[in-house]
Amino acid sequence: MAVDADVIVVGAGLAGLVAATEVADTGKRVILLDQEGEQNLGGQAFWSFGGLFLVDSPEQRRLGIRDSYDLAMQDWWGAAGFDRDEDFWPKRWAEAYVGFAAGEKRDW
Repeated sequence: MAVDADVIVVGAGLAGLVAATEVADTGKRVILLDQEGEQNLGGQAFWSFGGLFLVDSPEQRRLGIRDSYDLAMQDWWGAAGFDRDEDFWPKRWAEAYVGFAAGEKRDW
């Protein structure tokens, strides 16, 4: 059985689903491949139950939830237990990700 498509997207996580949708919206034929079955589409978003990590969002402020970059970093450091020399790059990744979550992530 031959299957024809203009684009093949590998991975049906959020990025793959968005990519497939964007391509399909242009009228192109898309094949979406993923290791999970249809019942588990969404990658990490499926496994996180759709939760998003945002820092000091307008919704949090509206609900009176006190949050900040510094508080988020304290939480991350406490959970991760960075205490080894080889934790240098995981620390940098955490700083970058929390900065993204405190900034432009919500707009995406």
